[in-house]
Amino acid sequence: MTFPGSFGDQLIAEQLDRVSLSFLVDDLQIRRGGCAANIAFGMACLGLKPILVGAVGNDFADYRSWLERHGVDCDSVHISETQHTARFLCTTDEHHNQIASFYTGAMAEARLIELQPVADRLGGLDLVLISPNDPDAMLRHTDECRQRGIPFAADISQQLARMADEQIRQLVDGAAYLFSNDYEKGLIEQKTGWSGEEILHRVGVRITTLGPKGAVIDRRGEPSIHVAPAPERGKADPTGVGDAFRAGFLSGLAWGLPLERCGQIGNLTATHVLERVGGQEYELGQQVFLERFAAAYGSEATADIAEHVRCYHP
Repeated sequence: MTFPGSFGDQLIAEQLDRVSLSFLVDDLQIRRGGCAANIAFGMACLGLKPILVGAVGNDFADYRSWLERHGVDCDSVHISETQHTARFLCTTDEHHNQIASFYTGAMAEARLIELQPVADRLGGLDLVLISPNDPDAMLRHTDECRQRGIPFAADISQQLARMADEQIRQLVDGAAYLFSNDYEKGLIEQKTGWSGEEILHRVGVRITTLGPKGAVIDRRGEPSIHVAPAPERGKADPTGVGDAFRAGFLSGLAWGLPLERCGQIGNLTATHVLERVGGQEYELGQQVFLERFAAAYGSEATADIAEHVRCYHP
């Protein structure tokens, strides 16, 4: 929501101990989001059939219809009988100050979800990406993946600040892939107490996004792979850019492509999100995506991905 004034003008310094305010807003935008849903949406737009696992409320029906129309499998989503779907509510004033609230709601019930029934329904799981969620759910899913021998990827991001050091170690240790941005990379090392080299002894592949500088992919005993960014056609909103990178990267993995190609697909998918307001307001067109990929990474790289990419739009 947008308030066409200043929050500061509404506050009385002598009465901050009993604030009671109401802001008449002149703009309301409702955006679809959630890390797992954003990632699944991006993968589906590239032509895959990702499985969304999470907890939502009975108010999920319209969102579910949107995701399923774009190719996301929502049959393993847990529906709460008592709580609404988690949401972030934010009001911004004319100076870009913000007052916001995050409602956890049904997300707390994600800890009740067992992954084995999902695997049974599908005949097995290739990879489980454990993204920011209810902390107990993240820990439970990580432990279950270890116990059942299911490869998993760790994507802690927004929950890094909240979770205890030992919990972060539990989420990272044994991951096939570890995703973070460059700031979170340092925070992971600080909270785990492990050096970058030690982490590479505990995870298979470490992927670090660098914003406008692209991404870097690290493996133990191998030289780092720097993936240059894909040129953008403007900057509208960074919300969901990291999720889109993960969507593209994981799509490349699903197709069995080399890590560099995975990073390139991730960067271009992320660029599409940066150019629009909202994490799922972009469209991937088959022809345009391949043309932009060729312009960014060359014809040889494009030939490697062209037989796999099947964008939702022509």
